[in-house]
Amino acid sequence: MSDSNAANGSGRAEGGGEGRVPGRDRRRFPDISSRAYEHPADRSALVALRKLSGFDTVFKALSGLLPERSLRLLFLSDSVRVSEQQFPHLHTMLLDACYILDLPKVPPMYVTQDPQPNAMCVGLDEPVIVVTTGLVELLDEEEMRAVVGHEVGHALSGHSVYRTVLLFLTNFALKVAWIPLGGIAVTAIVTALREWFRKSELSADRAGLLVGQDLRASLRGLMKLAGGNHLHEMNVDAFLAQAEEYEAGGDLRDSVLKIMNVLPRSHPFATVRAAELKRWAESRDFQRLMDGHYPRRAEDKDASVSDSFRESANHYAETVRSSKDPLMGLVRDIAGGANDLGGRLRDTFTGRAAGRPKNEPRDEPRDEPRGGGPQG
Repeated sequence: MSDSNAANGSGRAEGGGEGRVPGRDRRRFPDISSRAYEHPADRSALVALRKLSGFDTVFKALSGLLPERSLRLLFLSDSVRVSEQQFPHLHTMLLDACYILDLPKVPPMYVTQDPQPNAMCVGLDEPVIVVTTGLVELLDEEEMRAVVGHEVGHALSGHSVYRTVLLFLTNFALKVAWIPLGGIAVTAIVTALREWFRKSELSADRAGLLVGQDLRASLRGLMKLAGGNHLHEMNVDAFLAQAEEYEAGGDLRDSVLKIMNVLPRSHPFATVRAAELKRWAESRDFQRLMDGHYPRRAEDKDASVSDSFRESANHYAETVRSSKDPLMGLVRDIAGGANDLGGRLRDTFTGRAAGRPKNEPRDEPRDEPRGGGPQG
């Protein structure tokens, strides 16, 4: 592996001093485009937005309404800015992540006092990364490296802009909830943005894996977000088995409940994220990327919107085809022209079909004696 494409104990972004960089070779990705790791649904939405005429102008105008300057002042005044003097190990991780993903400008990073484990990348003009003390205390070195790479991935993809808009609109929706129809309109936009953002989290998980290049560490971090700092009581393989049970278990009612449970969330469930990341790490796309075959940022201007939408459509088609979820199974049957759709819908919803042989006759109503039944 050449020096230009590998990061080791001495490879780091400009300005990085000696720090706890892994003593193992990791590939670097010069000029990597965020399209290389973005989830297909996330990528198609971003490519389309970037192609819209005047999109940047509209968001610059909107920035006057958003409390971005207030957020920056709040972090500066009431959080700790990561540097060589403060949280130096996080500073080294940040420089290293920017070096691996070849992010030209290192974004400022803050640690804020909050026992809830969380991290975010916000900002319209420039991205700002914020991590909570709860997260710093929860994760070990390699798990935290994946999180920092996750947030740098958000910055490289330009997600911070839409994340800031989502935060603003979420708060705005609460303020206009009393206005007839006003709250409904804003809530619809927030719901759509949340659906996009859940996909963007899957993209950023992939970026975190590219930075840390340690799948088990990435999976451990997600497991800790679900179960806390009791690693000796948890098992990654059992955690992944939960994801499979979640996807395949239950009947159609459970499928509907899954959708209802995830709608108000900005992030996918931790087990789902772990399973998605493991699938991607085992894919041919990931192997090609690790071999140095990936789209470059210099080619972003030539990215095709139609190709991105086609990839997104193919992804969803494959998801429906391979999913074990009962609802997705029903969708496959409808698409395939299933016979007795009404009966199959009832059986799928109630779970009755599972225990009855395919050709077993249903119980037929018996003819009652004429005259209304037995006489006393």
